[in-house]
Amino acid sequence: MVREVSESCMDGLITEIVSTYCNRLYANKPELAARRIEAIGYQVGHQLSERYTVDRPRFTDHLEAIKFICKDFWSELFKKPIDNLKTNHRGTFVLQDNKFLWLSRVSADPSVDISGAGIEPSAMSANKPAQATSMHLYFPCGLIRGALSTLGIPCAVTADISNLPACSFVIRIKV
Repeated sequence: MVREVSESCMDGLITEIVSTYCNRLYANKPELAARRIEAIGYQVGHQLSERYTVDRPRFTDHLEAIKFICKDFWSELFKKPIDNLKTNHRGTFVLQDNKFLWLSRVSADPSVDISGAGIEPSAMSANKPAQATSMHLYFPCGLIRGALSTLGIPCAVTADISNLPACSFVIRIKV
């Protein structure tokens, strides 16, 4: 029996998580809210990766694991693979989703520069629309980090939303 979750339920859940942590629990501490949202994503990614890899042999290198994230993991979550994968072959990978589902309904003022908004909450506090949009990126960054952690790959994951609804996730493998 295959268990699935409605896309609208996921949209609502993520929106509510971000709203609760940013507006109620940690309204004056965006850095703490971001860490909490990322931690929830990490736990979910960890559990999903365990479920999706239970019948697979262990990955032999980092590139195989990243390809798993791009194809299988992303397809399970978003019904499509990552659109583009780039690497510098020194532990940095960029995953590009040209129409990131969780940002497809977000609008932003095109005159506002939101490049890198998902990375530094303190740098975006003066820009509320960009801050609200970027706070939604901590959850998927946590998903990716949690999934890779399960596969034995410690990493840091950041996001860039300079061209909505496209989103780039930058993975830096920790050595």
